[in-house]
Amino acid sequence: MRLDGKTAIVTGGASGFGAGIVRKFRAEGAKVLIADLNAEMGHDLASELGSGVAVIATNVADGLSVQAMADHAMATWGQIDILINNAGVTHLPAAMEDISEDDFDRVIAVNVKSVYLTARSIVPLMKARGAGAILNVASTAGVSPRPRLSWYNASKGWMNNATKGMAVELAPSGVRVNALNPVAGETPLLKSFMGEDTPEMRAKFLATIPLGRFSTPEDMGNAACYLCSDEASMITGVCMEVDGGRCI
Repeated sequence: MRLDGKTAIVTGGASGFGAGIVRKFRAEGAKVLIADLNAEMGHDLASELGSGVAVIATNVADGLSVQAMADHAMATWGQIDILINNAGVTHLPAAMEDISEDDFDRVIAVNVKSVYLTARSIVPLMKARGAGAILNVASTAGVSPRPRLSWYNASKGWMNNATKGMAVELAPSGVRVNALNPVAGETPLLKSFMGEDTPEMRAKFLATIPLGRFSTPEDMGNAACYLCSDEASMITGVCMEVDGGRCI
């Protein structure tokens, strides 16, 4: 029960890595708000986990929606201890000059602007309490970029840099900020990363991972739990690779 008594918001928490984080946090005693565009899937997960899990439909690229998410959490709990910026999208693999402007704008809005919007709404609340933990879910693509995922790579590299900038600025206020860099995993984005989900393409991806498997939602939940718990009270500004050795 390492998160007993704590409250957490997980954006994109209805599926994939986000759902793994929600499950782990609830098992460790946290009360969790699933903030996801797919509220129906969020309610399914909440029903599975029982009490202590709430759901709100949220568009993380929209300031009013993000503020409504923060307001809902405060009205429900009176405090926000942990924020997980997990929601993310990608564009399909293609030459950088062939990515459409609409796809570029969507990647930047969801992967980049959302971190600004959640900070704008939630950082002042954490500063006022003198405590808080923020965890940004980036990607190994932001550390060791993959060809043909250029603008997705850039968005996750931005997230890693933002994590360090947030950490050094918020440390005097008692707020810690870290990031996770997973390799591809069994999430709704896997097919988009690969372009096509075939045994041959999976084998090609797995060949780049020394431990020989994808990141799982459970891997992400375990790493997130540690970084957001009091056990990691001296850790801030870290971008932890949960990648089976891919970035070595």
